[in-house]
Amino acid sequence: MARRSTFPRSSVLVLGSNSIQSLLPTTTISQAESLLESHRIEDVVQLADQQRKKVQGKLVVDEDEVDELHYVYQRIGFQCLLETRFEEAGFNLFEGQLDPRVLISYFADLRGSLLSQEDEVPMFSGVAEHMPPYDSIDDIIRNYSPHLAPNTRSAPPTAELRRVLGMAALDMLEAFLRKWRRVHGESSGKDVRVIVDTVLAKLFARAEKTTDLYALLSESNDLVVAELEPVFQTTGQYNALCMIYQKRGDDEKLLEVWSKLVDGQWTDTDIPDPLSNMFTLLAEKRNRPLTQKWGIWLTKKDAERALKLLTTGSSKRAQKTEDDLAMLQQIREANPEAGAQFLEHLVLQKRSNNGALHTELALLCVDELLTFLEDEVVSKLWRAKAASYASAPSISPFLSYFEATTPDSAPKRARLRTALFLQGSTLYDPQLVREKLSPQERILSVELAIVQGKLGHHEVALSLLANTVRDHISAEAYCATRGSVLPPRAALSLAEKCGLSAWAGIAPSVKSTAAPSAADEDETRRLLRLLLEVYMRGSEQASKKDSASAVSVTAAANLLNSQALNFDEVDVLELVPPAWPLPTLSAFLTRSFRRTLHAKHEGLVIKGIAMGQNLVISDETHEVMRSQGALVEEALPSSPSASSASVVFDEKVGYEPSAAIDVPVKRVDGQERGGVGMSYGSSVTTDNGEGDESLQ
Repeated sequence: MARRSTFPRSSVLVLGSNSIQSLLPTTTISQAESLLESHRIEDVVQLADQQRKKVQGKLVVDEDEVDELHYVYQRIGFQCLLETRFEEAGFNLFEGQLDPRVLISYFADLRGSLLSQEDEVPMFSGVAEHMPPYDSIDDIIRNYSPHLAPNTRSAPPTAELRRVLGMAALDMLEAFLRKWRRVHGESSGKDVRVIVDTVLAKLFARAEKTTDLYALLSESNDLVVAELEPVFQTTGQYNALCMIYQKRGDDEKLLEVWSKLVDGQWTDTDIPDPLSNMFTLLAEKRNRPLTQKWGIWLTKKDAERALKLLTTGSSKRAQKTEDDLAMLQQIREANPEAGAQFLEHLVLQKRSNNGALHTELALLCVDELLTFLEDEVVSKLWRAKAASYASAPSISPFLSYFEATTPDSAPKRARLRTALFLQGSTLYDPQLVREKLSPQERILSVELAIVQGKLGHHEVALSLLANTVRDHISAEAYCATRGSVLPPRAALSLAEKCGLSAWAGIAPSVKSTAAPSAADEDETRRLLRLLLEVYMRGSEQASKKDSASAVSVTAAANLLNSQALNFDEVDVLELVPPAWPLPTLSAFLTRSFRRTLHAKHEGLVIKGIAMGQNLVISDETHEVMRSQGALVEEALPSSPSASSASVVFDEKVGYEPSAAIDVPVKRVDGQERGGVGMSYGSSVTTDNGEGDESLQ
């Protein structure tokens, strides 16, 4: 939209018969136009400067004079632009207060889609007519370049000239926009500020003026991100790109930039640790979809921190088993080791009751254990530990001995983890685990005994513990707990010593104080008898090896002595081989007989106490009955003279004739009955209606 310049005013009019003429003064515009036609640019500039000083010296500014001055400066600026005198062009265009969008329109690679053909900018019509008739600065520079062979595009001198002039044009535009933003930025409309700030950001990025760029991004909220993204990516200003995304809260794109920096696709020294930036952002935002997406990706870079991020978010909110399984599969695809750790989290921390997950973790632990056993050093060490434990009596279970005497190492922790999980979990498939462990039965006897117990193969489990490992403490604990090689309290103690408390957390609680039921006690007795049978067979099988036989005999004797209450003497005598020496059973038999005799005497004492208590109660009861008037009627002895009489005795008084009491006799149903009463050893009189008769 063009704006016409102001007409000069005349104060002298000449009236003619056919016309009116005016005497017009020479205007600044007319003088400038004349000088520009003569290509006297320096004179025009001098004229404009004089007019500016004149306008600035007035107390009251005439808007028309100011418009004339702006017109002249714009005409000078565009003339200089056409002649590639860029520094002068920028200065004069700014003095003419040219709309920055007009100057930006000549830089096609900078304006992008910020300007379109439909945009309207107010301008003087005279200025618009004399604007350079080119679409871009490149066309102006190309038109100015002299012709050199073979052509102006490929000739080295002209190429260098275009490069120098292009840089000068960009410097001019940058200076113009800087000054315009400082002077007119606040007073202009938002549409203009958006275009100016966006183009300035492009200029700073291309010129690698990082400090100025960061300052502009921090100050301005008027930026077109879509225009800046390709420029920043091309120029490597990735930190500037991150600043824009952070300011606008575009976390998704911000994480994408950081991920490319982590992968090494991009580099920016201003972002020293993009990986930590990603973890920090995800932890602060707590956006579950975003955390899940990028947390899985981060497991490739830092599995420990990534899993902490994923598990912290999932532990605070209930999540469906299907979602857990899906995430587990994604983590495994990204990082198998991280997948194993996440599986541990689901089973040990979230306490998943999914049997498939428990089976996977059990098999994973066993596979890790078997992998360590492929190392000859580990295999020899564990064989030596087993032989050392079996060679001498021990006061601690094998696993406790193993933990205390084995140097801390990854294989050691793996074995203890496996034992704790196999004992504590009740949801995995023990059949699959047994198949994995069977080839290493000689070394992993304790672990195999745990699994056999899960399958209900108690005899096999006890045989492994008693005869293979020689772990008599665990064998007795197995019987007492009805199938646990590692009881909950012992598991917790062992886990705390080696820093594996989480692996003991899946075992049943040790705080329960409920008394065992009769069925539990029967099962304990059955298992103890089975263990005794295992010891007996072990002693018979080891008859040719005196040491092994002696160990079995001693273990059986200790079992009988410690669990004598749960054994029946007859059953024990039936099981004991005839060759056993009597001293082996003497302690058991002595205690059993003593206990039996003690029980008999205790029964007699209790019986006597009970009889005495019964008499006391009976005595107290009779006293109450007497106080209530209760009498007991008894028939008189048969005699000719007292056939129709009855007598009442007081059972609390000895029978004495002088203590007789008179009781009237009444006839009831054709028979004579005395009154109701009780008397022992007293004289009794009867009243038959005809007289009194004393009875001795």
